[in-house]
Amino acid sequence: MVRRGQSPWTRSKMHWGFFELVNHGIPPELMDTLERMTKGHYKKCMEQRFRELVASKGLEYVQTEVHDLDWESTFQLTHLPVSNISQIPDLDDEYRKVMKEFAVKLEKLAEELMDLLCENLGLEKGYLKKAFYGSKGPNFGTKVSNYPPCPKPDLIKGLRAHTDAGGIVLLFQDDKVSGLQLLKDGQWVDVPPMHHSIVVNLGDQIEVITNGKYKSVMHRVVAQTDGNRMSIASFYNPGSDAVIHPAPGLVESEAEEAGGEAYPKFVFEDYMKLYAALKFQAKEPRFQAMKAVESSPNLGPIATA
Repeated sequence: MVRRGQSPWTRSKMHWGFFELVNHGIPPELMDTLERMTKGHYKKCMEQRFRELVASKGLEYVQTEVHDLDWESTFQLTHLPVSNISQIPDLDDEYRKVMKEFAVKLEKLAEELMDLLCENLGLEKGYLKKAFYGSKGPNFGTKVSNYPPCPKPDLIKGLRAHTDAGGIVLLFQDDKVSGLQLLKDGQWVDVPPMHHSIVVNLGDQIEVITNGKYKSVMHRVVAQTDGNRMSIASFYNPGSDAVIHPAPGLVESEAEEAGGEAYPKFVFEDYMKLYAALKFQAKEPRFQAMKAVESSPNLGPIATA
């Protein structure tokens, strides 16, 4: 259990890309309201659509493992650089207001966490925020998901195994229905629901910038036969034109041991185009593929002043 303010991972030099926060400063009343509204919105606006989708694809009667679909009902929100929350249909005004308030608090939390990562790694304060900035600031958005009861959880995953492409993912998950798992030491480990906690998952861009000091973690959602699991995952990612590469200080500190810079240099938008096609595959081939664009004349150093 990691408690904000105590910074135990800074003192212990933990370099694990998945942890859980309590006492994170987000009011529990706000989280309770958001959970109630999210579950109500699913019941009112999305449950029937999901049932129709399941019926149209015959997913209730599958006999072999499904590799190209996830058992989830979702919608996406964008907060930065430009919000689209007013354009999402079926959201009532109070739900929009609560979601905006939650997003503001998560944005602040993500930036605090990035500074703690910088402190842990010996980088100057604000380095990661600057690395993410690009020309228009970071990308920040939310994926709202529901994982309804599944008749064949052994054949259909709620969400197939993957690492996240971006920076820091802040997850507010259902505290009653489980399903989230991470891959640790070759074994799938449950991430038990914890009331009013925020699960933090570091993505591929953090792995690249930290030169592998922090690793993005393979994770998945296992469908359940009972209960509807809520997941509100907010993604604090680099700006589309941000140039991503290992922090020079971390490369220099490991030059003798690791043989220099181990990760590629690329524009985040280019990585996302590749990720869209290869999300559910291993990350290492994605990193290797991005090496091919390192010599592009459009790539320049990240400004740190």
